[in-house]
Amino acid sequence: MKDKKDFAVFILTHGRPNNVKTYKTLQKAGYTGKVYIIIDNEDKTQKEYLKKFNNKVIVFDKKEVSKTFDEADNFDDRRAIVYARNACFSIAKDLNITYFLQLDDDYTEFAFRFNLSNEYKFKGIKNNLDQVFESVLMFYKSVPVLSIAFAQGGDFIGGDQSGFAKKITLKRKCMNTFFCSTKRPFKFIGRINEDVNTYTCLQSRGNVFLTINAITIDQLQTQNNKGGMTDIYLDQGTYVKSFYTVIHSPSCTKIALMGQKNRRLHHKISWPQAVPLIISEEHKK
Repeated sequence: MKDKKDFAVFILTHGRPNNVKTYKTLQKAGYTGKVYIIIDNEDKTQKEYLKKFNNKVIVFDKKEVSKTFDEADNFDDRRAIVYARNACFSIAKDLNITYFLQLDDDYTEFAFRFNLSNEYKFKGIKNNLDQVFESVLMFYKSVPVLSIAFAQGGDFIGGDQSGFAKKITLKRKCMNTFFCSTKRPFKFIGRINEDVNTYTCLQSRGNVFLTINAITIDQLQTQNNKGGMTDIYLDQGTYVKSFYTVIHSPSCTKIALMGQKNRRLHHKISWPQAVPLIISEEHKK
């Protein structure tokens, strides 16, 4: 990567020092740049992280970070990733890094979803992840957006019949992976469902978040992977999780049933009400 000195990957993790799958997945896919393991000072496995990853580990003060943004509740329960997400901006500044990519700790693969003919075809990234990150970073620098994400495996349920598989495009969502810059700071909001809370609320105010559907990450199912956010999801379920977005953006989000067979409660966004739209020239008076 040309920007190795000014770019780093931050893997956000908690309670899984021996199961940081993303670290190995990055290496397998050919990433050779800086990697830091971001943990909080309330993690009981801190010593194990330090023993395994040495000077790659950065510890932040979770309670202090909690004072810097709207958690949207008064539960005093900090078993959530939002604190690490917000801590990353000051961590990057301390490291003299301008651009960084936030990743969860449970990724099993990075992949392309389209071939060179722009046809939908899955292909795992094996040795050129440096070039992929560099290309996305070049695009990010060229457009006035707060953050850019890769698509997720779940976006392509239905295979080539899914909405994400129709053509290479950009979506106005942004989840799970975040290309960020200290020059474009923002706060993630809400204790859980922080990614959806943030891209709905901040985009309603004229900011832009994007997802690139040509590249995707695959990860373990949350509730089958111990540690991380699993405990809080098991305790509170998807209804409470999704309602944080309704609290932050009641004008464009609601709780609805999602899925075909095993249906579950989930957030539903009305995009015409969520983000400013460009009016067609035909309506000009």
